[in-house]
Amino acid sequence: MERALGSGDLQAFAVGVESALARIEYPVGLKGARRAGFAPESRELVLEIELPTQTIVPSVQGYRFKASAPPAVVPQPRKEAECRSLYRDLVARLALRAIDEAFAVTPSAMVDAVAFNGIVRAKDRATGKPIEPCLIGLRVSREAFGELVLDEPELDPVRSLRYLNAVVSQHPYDLEPVPPVVTFDLSRYRLAPGRDVVAGLDSRPDLLAMDPTEFEHLIRRLFEKAGLKSWATQASRDDGIDAVAVIEQPLLSTQCIIQAKRTRNVVPADTVRAVAGLVNDTGASKGIVVTTAWFGKTSLDFAPRNRLELIDGRHLKALLLEHLEIDSLIGLPKLPPGWQPRDLS
Repeated sequence: MERALGSGDLQAFAVGVESALARIEYPVGLKGARRAGFAPESRELVLEIELPTQTIVPSVQGYRFKASAPPAVVPQPRKEAECRSLYRDLVARLALRAIDEAFAVTPSAMVDAVAFNGIVRAKDRATGKPIEPCLIGLRVSREAFGELVLDEPELDPVRSLRYLNAVVSQHPYDLEPVPPVVTFDLSRYRLAPGRDVVAGLDSRPDLLAMDPTEFEHLIRRLFEKAGLKSWATQASRDDGIDAVAVIEQPLLSTQCIIQAKRTRNVVPADTVRAVAGLVNDTGASKGIVVTTAWFGKTSLDFAPRNRLELIDGRHLKALLLEHLEIDSLIGLPKLPPGWQPRDLS
């Protein structure tokens, strides 16, 4: 794992985590699939595990011999309330164990926190279609998780999760879902190592003079400074997505995809429509297009109806000054419609 991160191969790091977790033994029926991803900016491991369905809890709690003619062994059904309680306790224990194992198999110098989703793969009883409800969602630091005494017999796993500010289904036996901490699969993005481009900028940098990669990392840094947890994606094969951002709120996380357009010309309406398509395709809550230039009326009318936010060069300059104290320039060859000369300098 250390070699993978040292070479910038985040996919190999995630595969290493999954491989290490796969080698850990569990009782039959209790171990589901594990998927991992890694966000180097926050040194956060994204972990999704498959929890067992309700059928893992035996519906029979014992058997009684009946001295009848002929004699018979009669099963004693378990009360539904007990089934519900046992299942709630079980999935909570499995979540705590998975997070503990994730911290155990990863270097402490490289992984500070785990973002965890516990899902169940089942069939919707109303429609018969496959569903994947999330029963437990949690972000926890290594330090905070280390406060738990996991081998204490009196430890209540459900209370432990709530102590860690986890979002836990009120009715897990009914597969009642909660918002996952990551509502789309971060592992599909080849997340790139962070670069501190801010430190190397001139006192009044021209945004158009930056190379595309530097510009993308500057945008990531801007959103991070504005309060979003964000990651830049590696160039190529990322569907035009330059960054992924998470807006964390109590009981809810909103995921955004970001496209940064360093250009001297108006952003084509087709580009804006393509980002809207990516929002739908990835399951993100919102798409953000940031540019050094401007947007046409077609794009401005289209965006509000399609979960898009458009940030033109004027707005970008103001955000960079507000959040990063960067008084930037935009060396456009001509003044865009409606702009003032001060918007460029």
